[in-house]
Amino acid sequence: FHALRASHPDPLALRLAHLLLSPTHPAAPMAAVLLRRLISPGSQAFVYPALAPATQSSLRALLLSAASSPGLSRSISKKLSDAVAELATYLLPSGSWPDLLTFLYKSVASASSPPALQESALNTLARLASHLAAGFPDLHALLLAALSHPSSTDVRVAGLNAAISVIQSLPSAADRDRFQDLLPAMMRALAESLNCGNEGSAQEALEMMIELAGLEPRFLRRQLPDVVASMLQIAEAPGLEDGTRHLAVEFVVTLAEARERAPGMMRRLPRYVGRLFAVVMTMLLDVQDEPAWYAAVSEEEDAGETGSFVFAQECLDRLAIAVGGNTILPVAAELLPSYIGAEEWKRRHAALMTISQIAEGCAKVMTKNLDQVVGMVLNSFNDPHPRVRWAAINAVGQLSTDLGPELQNKLHHVVLPALASAMDDSENPRVQAHAASAILNFSENCRPEILTPYLDVIVGKLLLLLQSGSQMVQEGALTALASAADSSQEHFQKYYDAVMPYLKAILMNATDKSSRMLRAKSMECISLVGMAVGKQKFRDDAKQVMEVLMSLQGSHMEADDPITSYMLQAWARLCKCLGQEFLPYMSVVMPPLLQSAQLKPDVSITSAGEDGESDDDGVETITLGDKRIGIRTSLLEEKATACSMLCCYADELKEGFFPWIDQVATTLVPLLKFYFHDEVRKAAVSAMPELLRSAKLAVEKGQAQGRDNSYLKQLSDYIVPALVEAMHKEPETQICASILESLNESIQMSGTLLDEGQVRYIVEGIKEVITASSNRRTERTERANAEDFDSEEDELLREENEQEDEIFDQVGDCLGTLVKTFKTYFLPFFDELSVYLTPMLGKDKTSEERRVTICIFDDVAEHCREAAVRYYDTYLPSLLEACASENPDVRQV
Repeated sequence: FHALRASHPDPLALRLAHLLLSPTHPAAPMAAVLLRRLISPGSQAFVYPALAPATQSSLRALLLSAASSPGLSRSISKKLSDAVAELATYLLPSGSWPDLLTFLYKSVASASSPPALQESALNTLARLASHLAAGFPDLHALLLAALSHPSSTDVRVAGLNAAISVIQSLPSAADRDRFQDLLPAMMRALAESLNCGNEGSAQEALEMMIELAGLEPRFLRRQLPDVVASMLQIAEAPGLEDGTRHLAVEFVVTLAEARERAPGMMRRLPRYVGRLFAVVMTMLLDVQDEPAWYAAVSEEEDAGETGSFVFAQECLDRLAIAVGGNTILPVAAELLPSYIGAEEWKRRHAALMTISQIAEGCAKVMTKNLDQVVGMVLNSFNDPHPRVRWAAINAVGQLSTDLGPELQNKLHHVVLPALASAMDDSENPRVQAHAASAILNFSENCRPEILTPYLDVIVGKLLLLLQSGSQMVQEGALTALASAADSSQEHFQKYYDAVMPYLKAILMNATDKSSRMLRAKSMECISLVGMAVGKQKFRDDAKQVMEVLMSLQGSHMEADDPITSYMLQAWARLCKCLGQEFLPYMSVVMPPLLQSAQLKPDVSITSAGEDGESDDDGVETITLGDKRIGIRTSLLEEKATACSMLCCYADELKEGFFPWIDQVATTLVPLLKFYFHDEVRKAAVSAMPELLRSAKLAVEKGQAQGRDNSYLKQLSDYIVPALVEAMHKEPETQICASILESLNESIQMSGTLLDEGQVRYIVEGIKEVITASSNRRTERTERANAEDFDSEEDELLREENEQEDEIFDQVGDCLGTLVKTFKTYFLPFFDELSVYLTPMLGKDKTSEERRVTICIFDDVAEHCREAAVRYYDTYLPSLLEACASENPDVRQV
């Protein structure tokens, strides 16, 4: 094929096309595949532009006559319509295949067209919607006729597919609205394909409807009750496949999540939210009481959980976050009592799982009803069924995370004793281990003085669990001890002598492959206990522990060994605890750490049409257009851990970190734009000022191996522009605020080493940030004008705008630093910025925007003295007005 493509492309293409005219020929399916490669612009074998004009013309005619030849099998017909669509995407933009439009129109519109031809023409039309929608005559009538085809479900489903593609491709809401009245026919086509048992094509149609709900939710708005009711009927139908019912639920959840495009729309239908919630709760009953669950081994962590159960958990979480607690909690309050009081354990289990899943989305409302919610959960700690007890502990852990610190402050006296007594359930190691792990969730949001009175009891029980025969229980106990030490800090000293020997014993002895995680957790626990009690108490044990870590570091470890990332973190904590005494170990720690930070992302790209999702848990996939991108997440986690550890060392060791600055800077600066993983970027951003500080201190203290300020300037010239460039491109608002914060510290470190060109580059970057932030605010204001905008949306908008305030706050700090550093030399830049700053004093701006702008002027007035007098006319009236503001921060500045 490749040899002929190079030497005789014209006859090759024509002969392959001729084979398609005899659809029963055994080589026809292969011919369709090869021909598609020759005429697809995205294929490496694309030769169409190089063919002679006469060949091109014959080829186009052959394709259309093959497409309409009777007796085509479905699979050849599909391959052929794909090939036609591929070539058309290349030719239609220049108007070079008018016959195709005539052919498609006739095939769909003519009453005498066989259904198979109509179906394939509609599928081609769907693929080409963005090229055709504007110039295709009577499109609305054609689609309506296809959706109501008298005899063929296949044609109706293909009509549904084409209708959705056309609607998505139309540029304006007004154009789309002309197709609104197709919705009832679209929903009928969907229902019919289900009624005649054609679930495969119904699932395809549902997937397209989900895409429409995400991209154009307002198109559905006028028919919303009918569309949602039809979907709920599918979700509630017991005879359908799980996959079909899941897609119908996914559609309604997607609509609820489409906040930016249709804020508040689903909250207008509380009755439907209630029906959806009820359906999803019944899916949680799809859980089996597997004996493997009781074995308490991590490989059987989710024994008995089905696909429906896992899907339902995820949906409850998403729905609560999307619709908000004021809508969800009343719905849940209606359903939960009948579940929690039921005879059947699965229903009680489902109630507790529901509470865990909706806690994040309902946090504010649940916090107001803390006693009731937590009371309901704690009553289940005594349930006769172990899986229900486990679910109750799980709920306490989740509530501690989502409703903290209020839960810890108000209810510690009931929650901690309940968790402590659950640790005694020795017949059910799963329950014991989970009770220990929940201590972690509780203590993360907890002040030391709340936890300390309970430590005698808790630490005593955890030491018993450490000696348990179950590895899962031991791991849970290690996690709990680590978090208790981390939360209680120096209060943990009194337990040190009792606890440390057990921890060291596990570290030394848990050497076989099956206990890798146990050993990893013992490292975590030892390093956190060491940090809590301080180096005086920990120093001698620390030396022994570091000997073990050093020998491990030198040994060969498998790529998936959890010890690697735990060890990276343990070293960094030991460094924080020992400070400068840690320096001798750096030559052991740094080479593997740099290696982990430099890991290349393991990315695979396949075509989205290829069958078979990856079954690999460690790979996350996203679909972009017609490509599916898979990324191995475990590598990214290790890379992110390593990057934040590098930042820790620079921060802790200050000038002692000098020997590694160059290697670390060249590793981390490119990662400021590592868009595969937010945590990698955050770590790289935080490390930048630390590297400059380390260099500056080393130069000042004469510990810079003979280097002087010119080295610091060289480093600053590398880091500062890279931060500004990353700021331009950063997609996440919060990370953008962190970049500004790091930029500000880096300017402080570099001071007058920055030259005029760099200051200009910084100022241009800041102008862009202010503009982008104002644009986002404007878009949100437009969202507030949507039909269904309500108080819940208003609260979410306020939270999003607070992030913009944070960004402007950091902008103010950066400009303040520039004014303090360059004084009157900065004023020409300040003049340029005035256009961006003076509007921030307006009545329509937030008090934070006014406060920051006045702060910047305060800095100019203070550091530029008489040179600043020329700004008084502009700023003084605003200052006098601000003296009477109701906001105390504004009055103060």
